[in-house]
Amino acid sequence: MSDRPTGLAPSRVVAVLGPTNTGKTHLAVERMLGHASGMIGLPLRLLAREIYERIVKRCGAAAVALITGEEKIVPPRARFFVCTVEAMPLERQVEFLAVDEIQLVADPERGHMFTQRLLHARGRFETMFLGAGTMAPLMRALIPDLEIVIRERLSTLSYDGSKKLTRLPRRSAIVAFSTERVYAIAELIRRQRGGAAVVMGSLSPRPATPRSNCSSPARSTFWWPPTPSAWG
Repeated sequence: MSDRPTGLAPSRVVAVLGPTNTGKTHLAVERMLGHASGMIGLPLRLLAREIYERIVKRCGAAAVALITGEEKIVPPRARFFVCTVEAMPLERQVEFLAVDEIQLVADPERGHMFTQRLLHARGRFETMFLGAGTMAPLMRALIPDLEIVIRERLSTLSYDGSKKLTRLPRRSAIVAFSTERVYAIAELIRRQRGGAAVVMGSLSPRPATPRSNCSSPARSTFWWPPTPSAWG
């Protein structure tokens, strides 16, 4: 699915752009499931695992593959592939292909992989790139006949002023930007309120998945889940 063979009609290429919480990833998953086969590349292992489990519930485990840097679950007759962007098996032909957070083409460490996907990864019938609105000018310049869809935020994002950590509501997500800070916050909350789940972006899948499940509002028995990069 890298570059389409000569003689085939060009794949429909759509850029769905907008801020976070605009339903872009959900839209891509629904579009993928409307095709006979598909592949989606995601920026985080935990997000890939979450999407994989969601599709398994709808289509069954035999129809869905999960491929990340640390996990590889590939049933013999898998139709849908959920992957981290770097792990996408582009030698496989699928009808639909999507790449999430395409603005990471600008990332110093991972940008070359996202750029390769932007320029060459295509589904047979439909390709969808998801990302920030700032990508529109670059994508128009690089991709002929690109369709751009702008999504508006589904909820209001606002600043509510300074808050004391120990006075935040239960099931609040606290995001910190260093390992030391994450553990310091978690220890403070444990001492003051009795419990916190820590989810680190570098955790291996076995401990990360149950911890992220504990952070779900429906299943949480903890007060707060401090995390640096694992929330998607």
